[in-house]
Amino acid sequence: MYSYIWPVFLVVMSNILYQISAKEVPEDINPFASLTVTYIVGALFSSILYFMLSDRKNLIAEYKAMNFAPFLLGLVIVGLEIGSIYAYKAGWKISIFSIVQSAFLAIALLMVGSFLYHEALSWNKLVGIAICLLGLLLINLK
Repeated sequence: MYSYIWPVFLVVMSNILYQISAKEVPEDINPFASLTVTYIVGALFSSILYFMLSDRKNLIAEYKAMNFAPFLLGLVIVGLEIGSIYAYKAGWKISIFSIVQSAFLAIALLMVGSFLYHEALSWNKLVGIAICLLGLLLINLK
């Protein structure tokens, strides 16, 4: 059970700190300059964790075994980061932005799961989509 729950806890806690950090990027610096520091720190931390937690200690061999996914993930992460930073610069509230993007993401991933991975798109999932859309409407009412 622990192996099922700890990743969710880690993602939630990391997301809280992520949203706070993205909102606190100073207005007067270029967000891409900020991301260079972000990724240098991330690369160093990932390297340290690799050598601490991996049974295999050959990072070059790991690099040779990679497919396209880590490269695409690197490009996509820049989009996630810069989108969040610019959303906060545009005035999104931290309490609203994450909910709005997460609801749209949940709906989109239901479709991706259905069409790309042939996951069942049941009635309860369709009702969930409707509830997400209703929630978006309610949360954005003034």
